[in-house]
Amino acid sequence: MLQYSYRPNFPPTRRSRTAADQAWVDYDPIVDRPPLRWPNDANLAVLVCPAILDYEFVPPEDPWLNPWARTPAPDVLGFSRQEFGNRVGFWRVLKLLDRFAIRPSAVVNADALVRYPDIVAAIKERMWDVLGHGMSNTRFIYDYDEAAERAYYRIMLDRVETLTGVRMKGMGGSGPQAGTENTCDLLAEAGFLYQGDWYMDDQPFPLRVRSGRLIAMPYPADMMNDVTALAWAEADAYCDAVKAQFDRLYREGETSGRVLTLALHPALIGQPQRIGQLERILDYITSFPKIWQATGAEIAEHYMANYHDDALRRLDRRRGAGLP
Repeated sequence: MLQYSYRPNFPPTRRSRTAADQAWVDYDPIVDRPPLRWPNDANLAVLVCPAILDYEFVPPEDPWLNPWARTPAPDVLGFSRQEFGNRVGFWRVLKLLDRFAIRPSAVVNADALVRYPDIVAAIKERMWDVLGHGMSNTRFIYDYDEAAERAYYRIMLDRVETLTGVRMKGMGGSGPQAGTENTCDLLAEAGFLYQGDWYMDDQPFPLRVRSGRLIAMPYPADMMNDVTALAWAEADAYCDAVKAQFDRLYREGETSGRVLTLALHPALIGQPQRIGQLERILDYITSFPKIWQATGAEIAEHYMANYHDDALRRLDRRRGAGLP
């Protein structure tokens, strides 16, 4: 379903820093961390992220990435598959989220909010959280210098807040996680609390930024992301994988809290032959007592208030001891 392809012989991206300047992430084995506890002593924070995406019928040429790889634009088949999500699939997913009283963090392209006012109205009515995913899923920022990228986030924050009333706290790169060497620093500077592009942990963790504070939020690129799962398996296998992941994290969360993030793309999971599997997933997850169904902003704010500073001090001591 992901139709992107990287172009052969694409140009280099801007690189002005050394490796030491980009040491955002410390190695931190989960078995060495102090216990993390969620509100109400929950074992597991459950974050549900339905995507609301903008795919341009004929996007501008990009030297790094081809957003329509099946045929040259216009790709009617590819565009139609994606547009199904906003026309039909979103409304099926919305009905289930309402039924199970799930308050998600909608993953949005800011341009999609301009194109789909009915979806914006649904977000506002339910007071959903919003997680940024760039301006459009067919535009990328690989070549942005620091000033251009800073302005990009400012425009996006203001546009989303104007349309939804939500000041975003989280961001992930558009399309296949486009970013630059300045992204972490500029997100923290702009007031974001978390970034969703670091797929390496079952708990939030600090990112070292130039100023301010920023954390990485667990966000899946594997079977918990329906794009990945449904590229090779059908929705029943996806459902079984989510339940297996939930069971393991729920058990491990007895000693230290974990995060389960479900990345949902209505163009896929909102298909009539698949929506029943999402219903099975939500019915299963919500049957357990020690879960905290939270938004990305709520998880980030709890971690920032209770764990971020201590985690950085512990990582500083680890560095001071000469550990990697």
